[in-house]
Amino acid sequence: MTQSSCDIAFTPTIRAEQERRGSRARYAAVEAQGGFRSDLSEFPRGFLARVDTAFLGTANLEGQPYVQHRGGPPGFIRIADDHHLVMADFRGNRQYISTGNLADNPKAFLFLMDYENRHRIKLWGRARMSADIVTYAEVLGIDPADRKVEQVLVFEVEAWDVNCQAHIPQKVDAAAAARVVLALRARLEAVEAENAELRELLKPEARA
Repeated sequence: MTQSSCDIAFTPTIRAEQERRGSRARYAAVEAQGGFRSDLSEFPRGFLARVDTAFLGTANLEGQPYVQHRGGPPGFIRIADDHHLVMADFRGNRQYISTGNLADNPKAFLFLMDYENRHRIKLWGRARMSADIVTYAEVLGIDPADRKVEQVLVFEVEAWDVNCQAHIPQKVDAAAAARVVLALRARLEAVEAENAELRELLKPEARA
């Protein structure tokens, strides 16, 4: 079998399971068309600019998996070049599980979520933590002297794929929702004031 970028996800056991459950033909067609995309030249940058939630999957030498939530302002994950994503790693609870896992086993997985638009993208690759914050500060738009930034996660993309929208709950940003509520409240207050003025004008004594 010709090597495909799908090989990173579809092992022989998984392909056999797809065959047994009737989905193998669909994914064989994906493989025949080149498989998953393996560089970021066509990555939807608008999606990445909206993302404020990601999940980083790693595993230790014994294969024990670990998933860590990563969050930040929209666009906190940046494209460094056609093969690398980067994000600032801020000081947290100091368990360093992801850092230790990647030191022993660089294989990693990123799951990116845009809940408001119900989009998700998954990426397979290899990752490392870099203490060289200065090198990545410009692309990340951060101050290299910011002591809250402890290191930088450098994710080398080997394959990525867009998931369907099925089963993604739609969630909106609290700050964005608050702005809409404030605008509606201001409009309501203006309408109530206008109504009160009209009621005064409609009183008999006002028309006498």
